[in-house]
Amino acid sequence: MKIICVGKIKEKFFVDAIEEYSKRISKYTKLEIIEISDEANESIAMKKEGEKILSKIKDNDYVVTLEIEGEELSSLEFAKKIDQNFNCNKNLTFVIGGSYGLDDSVKQRSNYRLSFSKLTFPHQLFRVLLLEQIYRAYKINYNENYHK
Repeated sequence: MKIICVGKIKEKFFVDAIEEYSKRISKYTKLEIIEISDEANESIAMKKEGEKILSKIKDNDYVVTLEIEGEELSSLEFAKKIDQNFNCNKNLTFVIGGSYGLDDSVKQRSNYRLSFSKLTFPHQLFRVLLLEQIYRAYKINYNENYHK
């Protein structure tokens, strides 16, 4: 499993949370986090970031883009998706865009569009949220206790 995300994490508390959830997830699957540098120029940011994202995606990757327009799932439904659909593919790739969103080229490459909410989250915080939900999904799928 890999997560491609735009931007670097600078805040120690986010770094610590990401490291903790990555460690927990490693019990269940190999995880790779790929950081793409964000672009400062708004007029070209999405296109340039999109090119960088697509360069990290392989032809046989099953790509899940995180988008406000995507399908909203409960944690149980997300766990079921990982168990039934995503886990079948060894190259599951989640994509988190930058502050300007995802370029249409990345959206077109997506195999599944997922939304956590209609709310907008900072991408640093969202990375933690995604990792927590992936961890929660594995705990659910393995029938292991996890704080609700």
